[in-house]
Amino acid sequence: MKMLNPQRRIRLERRIVGGTNRWRFPQEHFCGDLLALSQMCNVLNIDLDDALKNPDRLLISKFQKLLSETIANSGTESGEADVILECLGFKWELHHPQIFQSETLAKLYLTALMQNIKNPSRELNRILKAQAPKKIKEKSPVKKIIITLKVNDPAVTRVAFALALKNLYMNEVEMNVDNVLGVLASAHILQFNRLFQKCVNMMLSRLTPCTVKNFYLAGCKYMEEQLIVSCEKWLAMNLVPLVGTQIHLRHIPQHLLHKVLKSPSFPKKCCFLEQDTGQSWTPLFLCLRLHGITSGKDLEELRHINFFPESWLVRVTANHYHALENGGNMIHLKDLSTQALRFGLLFRQEYTTYSERISIYGYFFEIKGIRHDATSYSFSMQRIRHTDLECPSPICEHSAISLRTERLVKYEIRAQTMVDGRWQEFRTNQITQKFGFVKPGCKSHTLKIQTVGIPIYASFAFVFPAS
Repeated sequence: MKMLNPQRRIRLERRIVGGTNRWRFPQEHFCGDLLALSQMCNVLNIDLDDALKNPDRLLISKFQKLLSETIANSGTESGEADVILECLGFKWELHHPQIFQSETLAKLYLTALMQNIKNPSRELNRILKAQAPKKIKEKSPVKKIIITLKVNDPAVTRVAFALALKNLYMNEVEMNVDNVLGVLASAHILQFNRLFQKCVNMMLSRLTPCTVKNFYLAGCKYMEEQLIVSCEKWLAMNLVPLVGTQIHLRHIPQHLLHKVLKSPSFPKKCCFLEQDTGQSWTPLFLCLRLHGITSGKDLEELRHINFFPESWLVRVTANHYHALENGGNMIHLKDLSTQALRFGLLFRQEYTTYSERISIYGYFFEIKGIRHDATSYSFSMQRIRHTDLECPSPICEHSAISLRTERLVKYEIRAQTMVDGRWQEFRTNQITQKFGFVKPGCKSHTLKIQTVGIPIYASFAFVFPAS
């Protein structure tokens, strides 16, 4: 009895390629034979550069072509499963023609085939013969191969994965908005391009206030540019009309909101409110106190968004310029109730004293709330010098500074809070007062309130009359 030498090298079969004496080993992808590789790519309709970058793709495409041609010629398909896929705690029985629609499953299968079988080429021939019509009623001579796929994407559920596998066998599988994200994730894991694009197309047609966030995040996660851009454009068109009713800012990713707000959301030739779809919204936006936007940078952002007519923003800018030239006089504002500039404080449970500093036309004020005891509060405002501000201070950066010692101000202070499901409201009268830098002339009247409600919303409304 002869003993085989375990160290003996296995003899490799050589394959003749082309019309000359060139040869290469069939178990290797190229073996340096670029002419043969080019010829193979032409037959399989694969780009040569892609084949050089991804040899597995070439092998998968070759195997898939051979299988599809054999099955097409036979006109039938074996009913018995060829592959067992272990994934997500389940065993899924699949067939050769289907697994080769998924690049992931195809790679797993070919890897298992190479490892478990001594002669993959011979086994390939057996697989192809097993698809012939005369073999259908016989037991498949091909041994079932078990492959394992590990999934780390939490979006891939068993139901979604099952739908993705079902799409390997059927062109029309019912999906809905509730499971499309899971199917998309499954198609990405499987590298099942036809299904992935099908999911993307469905998401593009189902953008709503409820879906835009998750669809956008999915586009970013899987680097699907078409979906990302569509979500951005949809939000740009719908943010203002639907905000607060159907779209809530806390549900929008911050970087998406920032990108949409900075983008020119509407055509440069015509702003939104001047378009047919936007004209019905004009009365609503006429109520906005755009003159309360005093920052040139903020006004420039509004101009960039191209939502408001240019004439509106020009008028606001001109009024600011006129007020600065006239020592702060807001001659374009007549009615304190509907036109006043407004600033506010949110006085919370943990505060004993809370204040903020504001700047308008070179004048600086501090608005303040004080808790005196468990139910007693007071709110007031006081003029301060620019030298009293901490430097550098955001409110005086690039800000004008008025040297006038007195400023006539017409103001009103309000406060409201919820108690037992009902709103309590407190307010001062409309007061006109000259504010200087010396007490008591630097401080406003004080709004004193008694309430058990918390938090308290305090607002300070004022205009600068001509003086």
